[in-house]
Formats: sequence, structure tokens, C-alpha cells
Amino acid sequence: MSETVTTPELMLTPAEMAPYIQHTKIEVGSTRDEMIAHAREAVKYGFNAAMVPASWVPLVAAELAGTGIQIASALDFPSVGVMTSAGKAAEAAEIARLGATQLDIGVQIGWLKSGMYDEFREDIAGVVRASGIPVKVMLELPLLTDAEKDIAVELSMDAGAAYLKNASSGQIETANPESVRFLVERARPGVLVKASGSIKSYTQGLNLLRAGAVLLGTSAGIEILRDAGDENTVSY
Repeated sequence: MSETVTTPELMLTPAEMAPYIQHTKIEVGSTRDEMIAHAREAVKYGFNAAMVPASWVPLVAAELAGTGIQIASALDFPSVGVMTSAGKAAEAAEIARLGATQLDIGVQIGWLKSGMYDEFREDIAGVVRASGIPVKVMLELPLLTDAEKDIAVELSMDAGAAYLKNASSGQIETANPESVRFLVERARPGVLVKASGSIKSYTQGLNLLRAGAVLLGTSAGIEILRDAGDENTVSY
């Protein structure tokens, strides 16, 4: 278990906060033009990544080529933990081949609760091996007991997860400093924490970063920067 790494006095201008935000667009029915606009927003505002469905990864990867913006996608989501491990690994390899540079994945909560720890770990490890890119595990902390939370974190790190993530969406949990600190306190050296779930304001995002998160997954990135601009003058 690592020491808690927090920065309680952290203050960021909008331009300084943008590189922590993974600009997310996963709505059903998003069009080609909307996805291109989303990718261009990521460049315009200097976001860390454009998070998009796997089917749009090639388009977004082409749009972001040479910009330094990450191309992130999600797997076994939004219905978390429904894919077979073999299917999940194969899809992970395909998503990486298409141009994704990061991958957020659902985990097998039911297997964890059933004591199927080897299967839970290998499900994640298969994705890590097949994709060859940083994998973030969406742990759905509110669905777990305290003991299960600790086990899930350890198994995820054993499997090679690069990031621990509190939840897949705001339907599971509104991202909060307590969950972030829980993960930061247990993360091994080199394992990072991403916060996700109804992140909608500058203050909320700042508090999550102060708690130790290094990434914020949100579809409200532009609104957050505008909210920050109320206190920190910036133009784009």
C-alpha cells in the first residue's frame, strides 16, 4: 500500500485543468460529424483524451493523428461484466489495432462476489496482454463490500491494470474524493487513479485531483472549463 498522495492546496486555471480531462462522448446514435467535432474539441481545449465508442476509434484516431491527444475507448460497457473473457481479449486487441491508446474495461463483479478470484484476475489480464495499451479497470466500488473492494484492487493490480477507476458512470457513483483517496491509498507505485461519474463542475474536478486522481472522465469537460473560467480568466 502506498502513501496517500494528495495536493490539498492545488489550484488550476482552465488551461491547466484541461490535460487531466478525458473528453467523453459515448451516446447512442452519435453521428460521424459529431465524432469529428468531438475530436476537434479535444484538440481545441487541450484535453488529455477523446473517449469514444470502439466503432468510432478509427475515425477519431485519424482526426487526432499527430496532436498528442490520447484515443480512449471502453470495453464490456455499459453493461458491465457480460462478455466472455476470450471475446473481451479479442475485442481489446482489435480496438488497439484500430488506434486506441487507452482502454477502460468493465470487470466481472459477479465472479468477484462468487469468490472466483483467479477468473476475475485473468479476465483483466487477458485484456492487458491482448491490447498492449494502458488498461483502466472500472471497479464499481458502491457495488462492493469493504472486503471486496480491497480484493478487487489487489487482483486488478496483479492483472496488470495501469489505472484504478472508482466506477463506470454516474449511474453507479458520483465521483467523490473519498473513493479516489481509497484507491490512491491502495495503489502500488506506478498504478494511477482515474475518477469517473457525473463530474460536472470545476470545484468537483479540482477536489478529485486534490484527492489524488490524475484523470477525470467526463462528458462535461467544456462546461467544467467554462465554470473554472468564472474564477480564472482564459480564452480559447
